[in-house]
Parts: sequence; C-alpha cells; structure tokens
Amino acid sequence: MIKLSRGSLGEEELEEVRSAFEYGYFGLAAKVDEFENELKLFLGAQHVIATNTGTSALHLAMDAVEIGAGDEVIVPSLTFVASFQAISATKAIPIPCEIEPDTLLLDLKDVRNKITKKTKAIMPVHYAGNPCNMDSLLEIKKQYGIRIIEDAAHAFASSYKGKMIGSFGDITCFSFDSIKNITCGEGGAIAFNDPSLHSIFRKKRLLGIDRESQTSASWKERNWLYDVTTMGFRYHMSNINAAIGLAQIKKVKSFVARRREICQQYDSAFKGWAGLRFLPINYTTAAPHIYVILVSGGKRDGLMQFFKDNDIETGVPYIPNHLHSYYKQDTFKLPVTEKVFDEILALPLHTELSNTDIEYVIASAKEFFDQNA
Repeated sequence: MIKLSRGSLGEEELEEVRSAFEYGYFGLAAKVDEFENELKLFLGAQHVIATNTGTSALHLAMDAVEIGAGDEVIVPSLTFVASFQAISATKAIPIPCEIEPDTLLLDLKDVRNKITKKTKAIMPVHYAGNPCNMDSLLEIKKQYGIRIIEDAAHAFASSYKGKMIGSFGDITCFSFDSIKNITCGEGGAIAFNDPSLHSIFRKKRLLGIDRESQTSASWKERNWLYDVTTMGFRYHMSNINAAIGLAQIKKVKSFVARRREICQQYDSAFKGWAGLRFLPINYTTAAPHIYVILVSGGKRDGLMQFFKDNDIETGVPYIPNHLHSYYKQDTFKLPVTEKVFDEILALPLHTELSNTDIEYVIASAKEFFDQNA
C-alpha cells in the first residue's frame, strides 16, 4: 500500500533520543529549550513556546489572551476538528466561515460579514501549507482590535511575501505530529513577537506554575518551592519529543524540497484533465503538507475506491465541522464548503515516496478517468 502520509525518521532521531534517555529526566528539560531556540532561528520569531500538541498550542494561545465563555472565534469550517475543539475548550463559540472555491482558504468577505461585538479572534487555517492573505487579516486586526491566531498546522516552513509564517503575525500555532512537515512524534509550538505573552505562555503550559518571580535568597535556597499564579494546563513538550524535533529541523529544507517536487510532478501530470483540478499553490513559498485535488461529476468516491483497489491510500481533508453533530446549527449555511467537501481528495504526499510511486499514482488516476470519461 502506498501510504497517504507518514513521517520520516532515521538514525539522527535515534541518536538525539538516546541523548535524552541518558539525561535521565524525560519531562520539560534542556532539549525543549534547545528546540525552541532552533525554531526561533528557523522562523525568525522573537519568541517560541513548545507544547505537547498543536491542539494544545491553539487552546493555550486563546486562553492566554483571555478568550472565554460567550466570545466568538471565526474559523473556516473546512479544517480538522482540532481547530474547533480548541476553541470550544475555552468555552468560546466557533463561528464557521466559508472558503474560497479555488484556494480553499478562508473567504475574507464572509469573515467580515460574521464579525460581531462578540468576535474576539479569527483563526485562519493555512490549508495545505498555502498561506492565507495575512495583509488583509492583520488589517482586520488593526481595524477591529481582534486577535489573529493562525492555525499553521499545515504550514511549517511556508512563507508569505518573503517572511516566514510565524515570524510576523499576531500568534501562530504549529503542529509537529507524526505526519506533519516535521515531527516530534507528537508536539506543537506557538510563535509570537509580543514579549508580554512570553511569561504567560510559559506559566500556563505548566499548570500555572511560576518559579521566575521567586527571587529572594530564601526562595533560591529552597529550590523545591514554587507559586501558582494563574490557571494552567499540562501542555509542555517532553524532552524526548523535543529530541526528535531537534533532528527533524536539521532536515526540514530537504523535506520541503522533496514535498514541493512531488506536488509539482502531480501538477504537471494533471494539468488540463477534464473533471479534475488542483489547488493554485506557489511552491516556491508554500511548504505543502497535503496535496489535494477536486474531482467533479460525482466521481470522487469512485476514484477513491479505485485507488484503494490499486493499493493507494487517499483521504478526504476534511469533513466540514458545521456538519458534525456537535457543531451543527441551522444558521450555518456554507454552500461553497459543502460542494468542495463532495469533491476533495488528498493524494499520497510524504518524503518516503519514490518517483516510481508517484508515477503509479498518476497512472492509476489516468486509468480511472479513461474508464469513466
């Protein structure tokens, strides 16, 4: 079976993990600090806080800026449920918005239409690693005084107008789970430039524990003492996960180059096919996490089954959240999103794919369309 997605780990990761084992403490320790510093250097961000997952990064970001009960957060419905659940975890209300039919990025006109006095944040999703229109989003932030909390789970190493995603926005959250552009096994991070948030994030990711404010000699002598100054969570990254990340970040350029190469092979092959279109992504700047096609004429499910019969794994990213039982409301009508949902299909994309694998995927797609012209 040609897998839809997978991580790529080797001896380098094992060596880093071995070092973490030898250190003997596996929680929040030195490799986490080292990984955060490497992320800062790579992204060009002033501050980075590593977390145990991308979902907890999103929740932590919203909690830290006091988004809570009754507040509204505008978010595209076409995203993994983690985006919505992170909002719900604050007791805020996710307000699903439309997407652009070509890019599948959030529709800024619909975003503006959904801003109310209760809107505290917008959560743009850089779908497939393709950055949203950050200029317009940051203008909305300035105009309305609301936060822009980027869900950049797909977009580690992507750039926007010459600037890395995570280097210039308000608050940017990344995921490093097992299939992302780089992996920590499980992990996430928050990148931001507002120094006032640094101490808040650090305390909140570790149960509200504050050691830094205890500066008197008596406290220093009692290194077991600490204070709890805020509500917090157990969201810190472990030393083992950070060790994996340290090896992965050294490979990110080669990973992204291979992902781009595969996507460009797909684009070149599929150009001009009737009944199939692909996203207009600039692969000189986007670091793609998934490769998505849209299959018209009601043929998506048939193509998916044909791929499966030929040992090729595919996926549907994602079920729109406003269609899930937990989030369904009669007031949310998103016809563009719902039409796209019936057509989208993700093809295999990861660095372990060979050119022969890609050629087989393309040939299989051609065979299906030839048979179903």
